[in-house]
Amino acid sequence: MDVSDLRIALFSGNYNMTVDGANKALNRLVGYLLSQGAAVRVYSPTVPNPDFEPTGDLVSVPSIAIPNRPEYRIPLSFSSRVREDITAFAPNILHISSPDRVSRQAAAWARRRKLPVACSVHTRFETYFRYYNLSFVEPVIVAWLRKLYRKCDALIAPSESFAQVLREQRMNYDIGIWTRESSATSSIRAAATCAGGRAGVSATMSPSSPSSAELVMEKGLDVFADAIDQLKRRQVRHEVVVIGEGPAGDWFESRLPDAKFVGFQGGADLARALASCDIFFNPSVTETFGNVTLEAMACGLPVVAARATGSASIVKHGVTGYLVSPGQISGFADHLQHYCQDTELRARHGAAALAESSHYQWDAINQTVADTYLRLIRQKQRKG
Repeated sequence: MDVSDLRIALFSGNYNMTVDGANKALNRLVGYLLSQGAAVRVYSPTVPNPDFEPTGDLVSVPSIAIPNRPEYRIPLSFSSRVREDITAFAPNILHISSPDRVSRQAAAWARRRKLPVACSVHTRFETYFRYYNLSFVEPVIVAWLRKLYRKCDALIAPSESFAQVLREQRMNYDIGIWTRESSATSSIRAAATCAGGRAGVSATMSPSSPSSAELVMEKGLDVFADAIDQLKRRQVRHEVVVIGEGPAGDWFESRLPDAKFVGFQGGADLARALASCDIFFNPSVTETFGNVTLEAMACGLPVVAARATGSASIVKHGVTGYLVSPGQISGFADHLQHYCQDTELRARHGAAALAESSHYQWDAINQTVADTYLRLIRQKQRKG
């Protein structure tokens, strides 16, 4: 059996409604699988005017808009229409990419038919509650996630650091790695080169996926602002450039009145915005990989980031940037100050970051997922 024999049913909570790192990775995976002769059927909520055209065949599942966040939708049910479609498609493996109700129902459907179920984990859902004074809920969410993840044949994590978190949480005993490449590495580097020299010493914040850069509190905006306040008190010369937009944008602008907000950037525009800066600062602890960090590294920026899942697997401390304990304001400010005041250090770490980013290549990365599919199918067949 090889990749061309695969028939994959993929369930996603957001495949192309809005742009984020997870659905961009999923679309690239589907594109790669199709190019290798596999058959793929995607099941996800849809909207009339999605952010981008989906890769492959997309079947809409019943859903409702999330209150106060209408750009996102919650999958509602594994409807008879969806059940008939997937039965006719006859997959030999199921891939779920979110822990929503429809994915859980689809996984149960697959188990009844003795089909293997792989689950890619893209977000640390349990950490979001910390930013809304609901951290006491976190153990409940972890238990809720574990109930699903332990029923899957394997989990697929985007970084070794996150895989270790999943192991410590006893989510599953079979956890593979599906890392990432900078989403448009070649065009990012080309645009960065065209941008030429830096515009001045700048701390750059792009707190979500590199294209949407959504400004939400879960991305550590408060920590970012507090660290910048310390730089001001130390009279360190700097300029802040914020890339992105989102629900917390107004709050962030009022919190950083001297910052330059450039809004949504994508593709070559994102590369030019990053390339005009000198430092990338990302204090978020919610990423499972850190696509936006890799984008910045592909533009030759040294990184100051939280020592958390995602960044900890990408950034080499003291080589391509610095990792700081989450929430440690003075630690973030210290390393930002070093970069602001030491041009040679900044250049050396930026060059190392650029070199490190070149190690991430999509075809080889996506083949590891295909290999996982094939292994799970073989294991299921041996068990009968």
